[in-house]
Amino acid sequence: MAKPQVSLLSKVNQPASSRFISEGLERTNNPRPGFPGLKKRGQPHGNRSWIRIDQNGDSSVLELDKATVMRRCSLPARDLRLLDPLFIYPSTILGREKAIVVSLESIRCIITADEVFLMNSLEGCVVQYKSEICKRLQISREQQSDDLPFEFKALELALEITCMSLDAQVKELDTEIYPVLDELASTISTLNLERVRRFKGYLLALTQRVQKVCDEIEHLMDDDDDMAEMYLTEKKERRDSYIGDIYDQSSILGSIATLSKSAPVSPVASISGTQKLQRELSSMSSSKHGSLTDSAGGGENIDQLEMLLEAYFVFSDNTLNKLLSLKEYIEDTEDLINIKLGNIQNQLIKFELLLTAATFVTTIFAVITGIFGMNFETTVFDIPSRFNWVLIVSGISCVMMYICFLLYFRHKKIFPL
Repeated sequence: MAKPQVSLLSKVNQPASSRFISEGLERTNNPRPGFPGLKKRGQPHGNRSWIRIDQNGDSSVLELDKATVMRRCSLPARDLRLLDPLFIYPSTILGREKAIVVSLESIRCIITADEVFLMNSLEGCVVQYKSEICKRLQISREQQSDDLPFEFKALELALEITCMSLDAQVKELDTEIYPVLDELASTISTLNLERVRRFKGYLLALTQRVQKVCDEIEHLMDDDDDMAEMYLTEKKERRDSYIGDIYDQSSILGSIATLSKSAPVSPVASISGTQKLQRELSSMSSSKHGSLTDSAGGGENIDQLEMLLEAYFVFSDNTLNKLLSLKEYIEDTEDLINIKLGNIQNQLIKFELLLTAATFVTTIFAVITGIFGMNFETTVFDIPSRFNWVLIVSGISCVMMYICFLLYFRHKKIFPL
């Protein structure tokens, strides 16, 4: 796949907020000389492909290194490791000063107040997220509806796609495993047991993934400070107003200094007036800074984000309940199989008892006939009918003995006759 070419005119027309993108592209297109495939000592971070989506719904594929992304989004290196596709991390949502780090299943992105950096991938969830967020932002721009800030729209779509993807996997597993369980309940075979074992392992892994998403959303809902950190648009507006106030104060002080030099006023009065005005402005700026810090610490209204998270917490919890119900059905099927196997084992034990009793009485009859079959002299052989009576009496005695065994088994309730 060919890398996108960036023309000189597009670089010139780029806004100031996208300078770091140009820096990343320059690093990609102008690599340092050396052996290919080897990582330089001064370059610990490699370039990765990102999808950048702005507030207007326009997207572009860029090659950026970690240092550029960290500098732009004010993120530490450990947060970017959560987005590394070479490592498997559980689902995580982190609120930082200027960005929200989202790692939900296949969707790994960085959300700022005015743009989204999505880890480029060919997976279905990533493609769906890109197309859907662009579509929603364009519709929102045309209709001029600002019901949610930009960062919450991006976060909501990530939660929506993740929860719907997990729910779809649960439904697919549900439709596949129920016929297998019903077949296993009717016919116990090694093939059916192996299929159920594989489904049970997949069910356990899917339950852990859904549980992690549910726990992460619940953790955010329980911590007001973490939710307050995610109001990126409001924090950006406060920072801009604070910087504007500082600029106005500096311009006012500069004009006062110019007037004090040019106006024919008493020096003592001018100095005292200037100092008084400086004290008032400094107190105003400190109060502004204090309000900015307090609001960033969780003082603002977080009901909007809490309601958003609560909706997807209920959705993920419902998905988790489906998995738990499916797990209970598997356990019930296993109990039924154990009962059937126990019943079969009991039948085998009963048959073994009957066979043992029959073998015992048959052995007694064989011993009697064997004794009379030995070569020794006795008066029984003088009359042939006597030997026949010996056989008849010994056979009847063995049969009566076998009946006594059966009556004993019935008395002990080992099995009914």
